[in-house]
Amino acid sequence: MATSYHPDADFSDPVFQNLHGSEVGMMWTMLCLQSSSLEIAFENVYADDNAGRADWSVKYTFGKAKRKVHNKIHAEFTFAAGKIIKHTDDFNFWKWSRMALGPLGLMMGWNSIVQLNIRKQAMANLTKFITMTKNT
Repeated sequence: MATSYHPDADFSDPVFQNLHGSEVGMMWTMLCLQSSSLEIAFENVYADDNAGRADWSVKYTFGKAKRKVHNKIHAEFTFAAGKIIKHTDDFNFWKWSRMALGPLGLMMGWNSIVQLNIRKQAMANLTKFITMTKNT
């Protein structure tokens, strides 16, 4: 997945917002390495030389509690030089948080402050992963 992106790519979804360049590929690498189980399915795929879109779903276990997540996502792509230059994923944050975080997500996943904290933690995890990867 990481090799599908242009070196100047931008990525955004409800959790990882405004990633740029190598952060995008590193995010996918981190997420794939963290999952002990990963199932991905695609449908409604369309692409031409300039843009594309797809609906995809992913099933995986999340966190120390190994909660089962089945997230349904709509993706929009823009291409440049045969690579993804812009990728935006959209999904229901609250629905995702209920699966990923259990009772906390159910009770507070809709709250913008909780969502901001989840985003900050996700970015901190990505920054730590990138740093560790560079040092190995």
